[in-house]
Amino acid sequence: MRWTLKPKPQPEKLKALKEALQVDEATATLLLQRGIENYEDAKRFFRPSFEDLHDPFLMKDMDKAVARIEKAIANKENILVYGDYDVDGTTSVALMSSYLKTKHNLVYTYIPNRYDEGYGISYKGINFAQENNFSLIIALDCGIKAIEKVAHAKTLGVDFIICDHHRPGAETPEAVAVLDPKQDDCNYPYKELCGCGVGFKLIQALASKEGKTAEDLSEYLDLVATAIGADIVPIDGENRVLAYFGLMVINSNPRPGIKAILTQVKKTELTITDVVFIVAPRINAAGRMKHGNYAVTLLVEEDEDLATKYASEINEYNLDRREIDKEITQDALKQIEEQKEQNRLTTVVFHEDWHKGVIGIVASRLTETYYRPTLVFTRSGDKLAASARSVKGFDVYNALEACSEHIEQFGGHKYAAGLTLKEENYEAFKQAFENEVSTTIDRDLLIPEIKIDAQINLDDITSKFYRILKQFAPFGPSNMTPVFMTENLIDTGYGKCVGEDKTHLRLTVTQPEVSTRIVCIGFSMGDKLDIISENKPFKAIYSIDENEWQGNVSLQLKLRDIKE
Repeated sequence: MRWTLKPKPQPEKLKALKEALQVDEATATLLLQRGIENYEDAKRFFRPSFEDLHDPFLMKDMDKAVARIEKAIANKENILVYGDYDVDGTTSVALMSSYLKTKHNLVYTYIPNRYDEGYGISYKGINFAQENNFSLIIALDCGIKAIEKVAHAKTLGVDFIICDHHRPGAETPEAVAVLDPKQDDCNYPYKELCGCGVGFKLIQALASKEGKTAEDLSEYLDLVATAIGADIVPIDGENRVLAYFGLMVINSNPRPGIKAILTQVKKTELTITDVVFIVAPRINAAGRMKHGNYAVTLLVEEDEDLATKYASEINEYNLDRREIDKEITQDALKQIEEQKEQNRLTTVVFHEDWHKGVIGIVASRLTETYYRPTLVFTRSGDKLAASARSVKGFDVYNALEACSEHIEQFGGHKYAAGLTLKEENYEAFKQAFENEVSTTIDRDLLIPEIKIDAQINLDDITSKFYRILKQFAPFGPSNMTPVFMTENLIDTGYGKCVGEDKTHLRLTVTQPEVSTRIVCIGFSMGDKLDIISENKPFKAIYSIDENEWQGNVSLQLKLRDIKE
């Protein structure tokens, strides 16, 4: 691990913020690191408001999108709501279709089949629309690069409204409206919405025509918060507001589908991290193992008994997914070892029988193991399909773009992407990808980095300090859980390996001349027991957490790493 201590803020700014907010130095430091420099900034950060959301009509083509939907409703046209089979796509489709159905009864949904249509807009979906008399398709979380497909739809008399958040190419489709804040000529103030967030801005614009506000649409924010967490977009600006109020809905009055998932896991008071690890994988499992339609059906269901039934089925898909991804990960690790390619700066593996629905998860696991840009390929029809994952700081999308001569199709983000290519191009692509990464990556990025927000002492860790830290939530990119470093720690003599296979480290620490003692837990850190033994001083980086045991709640340190 590379430990990187973030630079201290300017002393005059630190002093001014401490005085303005009446907070300690550590809290003021954390706020300044997040761009919060005065009382008004802090108020917006700690007390998100619907008033902080931007006018949806600032987004390019929003007026055109609203006008076309109003025309479709007035003329009683069939509307097809189309979205991808991942969490962002299925929540987007659930949001848009359920809202439009309150205005219009000719609204239907379409999720492409992962296995014969792949990501994004498909010719099969367009032909389905034409054959079933749909004159308008609203595409969510996809479509920004579907130039030829949207042109094909136009020849069939099918209009498109595209709501996307992926990076556009050199040209955009000739749709009725293209809503994507990442377009160069879009002046929308916030660029990091997820697909479901763009969909929410569209329903916000539609509702505003009836005098309704974003707050009147809060019942849809459980879907938006789920998509924000699952799609790993920054949780700042508008996303922070949407996630904050979305979590309130999830924890107080979620839709029956999400409530049914939470009942299965018997979890109360979810954080955004819980959404990522509990709700999102189950929604994702439908598209991975069966069909994304199952997820949409669950998310729009209003009957609690039916929602419970659907959630139970989806949970089974998730259990199957876990088994399969465990097997494929083991196969892939074995393949890497046998190829003796540990000296490469990339990981590229392929097996024609690997389950296409889980290769993205496997790519993430391989990235965690070897910490380098990773591609996992499997066969998809007459082509090879892959999921790409990257390491922090390296743009895998740009690397794929540099290898595009070998690729049929690709799309995605800085850290996660997907592609297809012809099998005869696999070896050439593999070498080109290695060459591109080798010549562009900073070698430091191949060592996992932990960024430390501040160095503190144990006596700085009080219940008041923790109460303030909790208000920094929801956490995520651009507002990660604060990480601290403390030096001269000493185990009080109770340090030991715990857990079924003794792989975790549990200890109680103190510091010289400090009366505070606090319990630490280090998951998968049992091999570091010797560092803390025999009263040897050590330093640790950690986040602060709560531990509940037999009804007692106490603060504990969740260790990230320790060093002598």
